[in-house]
Amino acid sequence: MGTPDFGVPVLKSLVEGTYDVVAVYTRPDRPAGRGRQVMPSPVKIAATAAGLHVVQPVSLREEAAIQELRGLRPDLVVVAAFAYLLPPEVLSIPPRGCLNVHPSLLPRYRGPSPVAAALLNGDRETGVSIMLMDSGLDTGPILSQERISIGADDTTGTLTRTLAELGSTLLLRTVRDWLDGRAVPRPQHGSEATCSARISAKDGRIEWMLPAEVIARQVRAYNPWPGSYTAWKGLRLKIIGAVPAPAAASEPPGTVVPLPRPDHVGVVTGDGVLALRSVQLEGKREVTAEEFLRGHRDFPGAHLDL
Repeated sequence: MGTPDFGVPVLKSLVEGTYDVVAVYTRPDRPAGRGRQVMPSPVKIAATAAGLHVVQPVSLREEAAIQELRGLRPDLVVVAAFAYLLPPEVLSIPPRGCLNVHPSLLPRYRGPSPVAAALLNGDRETGVSIMLMDSGLDTGPILSQERISIGADDTTGTLTRTLAELGSTLLLRTVRDWLDGRAVPRPQHGSEATCSARISAKDGRIEWMLPAEVIARQVRAYNPWPGSYTAWKGLRLKIIGAVPAPAAASEPPGTVVPLPRPDHVGVVTGDGVLALRSVQLEGKREVTAEEFLRGHRDFPGAHLDL
């Protein structure tokens, strides 16, 4: 059971393993992109390519959907970023339970946005947890975990891809140990739990009164979605890459200032200066800050705001 790109390596690892994948559950097709064309989920695309039976329920709480799953007689259900919470009636169907591949070191960052949360908080490491699901939100006992360091240039996009590959490998080892009786569930300590918030499009708006360090984390955490953005000359300006600069400025927050090479240009914040590395003006392609300056000589001195 999965929906976005994160679930694809997990599905492929099961298909390429020695397991009989009797069905793949994913959300119904939805409009996407500028043209709002109805598109299948990445997991559905991968499942269809592998010739697997795909089920797209509107809800897993309806009796018909529950009976359909029961009719498949699964020994085990694997969940990787599925669209729905599994109700108790579904959790009780497979005799070996439901295993969830979660991209954080549980009980840290339960909830919908664990990768972005790690970047927003400036964590130096993260990882993947394989959890035996219960009726709570990411509260079930842990079967296995693996840690990795977070790179200085990691974004939610790059880190999610890394964790998906890590999770697919860890899952195969864990499933084998779980079915053989070697994996022992370890209860989570609720007192150590933290939750990640659901991200919305408005979260990407840059507040220049914040410190440069905080904004730099947001730029990485909100890449690729919803993106970090401000406005210049009435047009949305996306900040794709940015880092805190070793510079001081007396101008008001939001003021664009020149910087020595290799940074070229930065924006004054509530604490420090944010050096811009790459940007994208509304209707244009992504360019480096240096390229942007060559085409917009009046950018230094501007005030960015929405």
